[in-house]
Amino acid sequence: MNKGRILALLSICSFLTMSFVLQAKTTQIFMAGDSTMSIKDPKDYPETGWGVPFATFFDESVEVINLAKNGRSTRTFISEGLWQQIEDNVKAEDTVFIQFGHNDQSEHKKDRYTTPEEYEANLLKMINISQKKEANVVLMTPISRRHFDEDGSLRWTHPYADIVRKIAKNNESVTFIDMEKLTHDYIVALGEKDSALRFMHIQPDLHPNYPYGVRDNTHLNRLGARELAQIVLTELKKKQHPVTTQLRKPDPKHLKLSY
Repeated sequence: MNKGRILALLSICSFLTMSFVLQAKTTQIFMAGDSTMSIKDPKDYPETGWGVPFATFFDESVEVINLAKNGRSTRTFISEGLWQQIEDNVKAEDTVFIQFGHNDQSEHKKDRYTTPEEYEANLLKMINISQKKEANVVLMTPISRRHFDEDGSLRWTHPYADIVRKIAKNNESVTFIDMEKLTHDYIVALGEKDSALRFMHIQPDLHPNYPYGVRDNTHLNRLGARELAQIVLTELKKKQHPVTTQLRKPDPKHLKLSY
């Protein structure tokens, strides 16, 4: 075998070895949830799930796998095989985000409704499977809806959120983020006018996807999604979660204030 061929084979072996090492070091973040977290079809833009900007916060050692889907409850997320994809691929030191509730509590929508007992059992199943795989679990209450009463107070619209709080209280190894409380406070602080700028409020004849306009107080636009993703990251930093050690390094030019 000539010297050139030997060098070529050594280069290939080196490349394959390096690829294997890089692959082995990849941390996976799995996202299980509903429309408030999910990736959208272009026909739904500018509706944006908070999981979309959240995925951009990490460096190349992290792969974010967002399996959240519009309209899914814990029951349908499992029955449609979405959870199975996480169960089959999650490994030690990965992180699984779990956030459901909007659709589980919808009694009038029989295709997705989940009883409180089923909701709790489904969440516990997801947590237990993830922990058996030695993955980190981030359990979250659903984000607040933007429903103001006539007196200007913001309603609490998630009766299932207390089930999540109870589960988190009984499982100290779970990282718990009370997104209902955090987003409730966030919306109240913004007020009715400014909070509308973060949700799907579009006047008629302004956007091709919504020719008749839209007034949606559940789903976020890109601004709202980014700000909620930042809230999640802030909470993870406070709790010193392992994934916060794998954040993207800022470009040096972004370290200077500009006006």
